[in-house]
Amino acid sequence: MKIKNLTASEALERLKAGNNSYVSDGLGGDFSADIRAKTAENGQTPYAVVVACSDSRVVPESIFGAGLGELFVIRVAGNVISEHQLGSIEYAAEHLGCRLVLILGHDHCGAVGAAISGGAKGFTKSITDEIRRAIGPEKDDLAACRLNVLNSVSAVRGAIGSIEGLEVRGAIYRLKEGRVEFLR
Repeated sequence: MKIKNLTASEALERLKAGNNSYVSDGLGGDFSADIRAKTAENGQTPYAVVVACSDSRVVPESIFGAGLGELFVIRVAGNVISEHQLGSIEYAAEHLGCRLVLILGHDHCGAVGAAISGGAKGFTKSITDEIRRAIGPEKDDLAACRLNVLNSVSAVRGAIGSIEGLEVRGAIYRLKEGRVEFLR
């Protein structure tokens, strides 16, 4: 099914409806052999970009009831934004027609927890340092996750928010309930 070129509002409503289906009856998107063949031949037509944490419990396609080729998913621990993520978002907006970017954090995030408890070492330190800047002295897990998401939203808006029709939003996935809380 071709769904390319949805407006940001239409894409957001589709994500909300998909999450409602996921929470209520566990329905997911199409990953059949037929859709694999169609997307292999015709390419991808994602209707939204989702920047999500790498956490294995956070699977955007499932959470939003989306199938193969429907979401352009970028995953990085702590859903932080760097030039690599910005380049991927820019590609999806300019070349694939995506008009919605959703920064998807989640409760009980290990990267946020590490930032709250003082940071990390090695390469992981670059992630926890960014999160620490975003959350400041906040110690509450959920409040810190929200602040971290809003920081990433701001970073994307500041860097590439001038792309015509592009809307950047934030959300928190609640692991236990399966529900997505869309932030204002």
